[in-house]
Amino acid sequence: MPVFDHLGITVDDLPRGIAQFDPVMAALGFARSDSENSVAWDRDDETELILFPAREEDTGPHEHGRVGWQHLAFSVDSRAEVDRLHSIAMDAGWTAVREPKEYPRFSDRYYASFVEDDCGIRIEFMHNPPRAAAG
Repeated sequence: MPVFDHLGITVDDLPRGIAQFDPVMAALGFARSDSENSVAWDRDDETELILFPAREEDTGPHEHGRVGWQHLAFSVDSRAEVDRLHSIAMDAGWTAVREPKEYPRFSDRYYASFVEDDCGIRIEFMHNPPRAAAG
């Protein structure tokens, strides 16, 4: 059973949100399904990410550090995958908050990048492999 079932995110412009999220979600192995007033990506019929249009105009963008959304971290299998996903996000119009790099304050193995979409939604691509077993 997944840790969480779904995550819904509200965006100012749904077509623009789709253009930014779709390449990233597809690269992460999620399949897209469109509805009348939303779009969703799921993987293995488990975890789902859903975009909804804002109900009111001019309510964004979200500001990082304020009450509400912080960021969503996608754990990937390698540093090369962090770099690849970061590049895909840049090509889709995301803004780099932090370029791919090591984060020794988290662990000596932690490698990540952070990006934001037009609405201030921040995601992270991260690789933090387990410590090698003592031999």
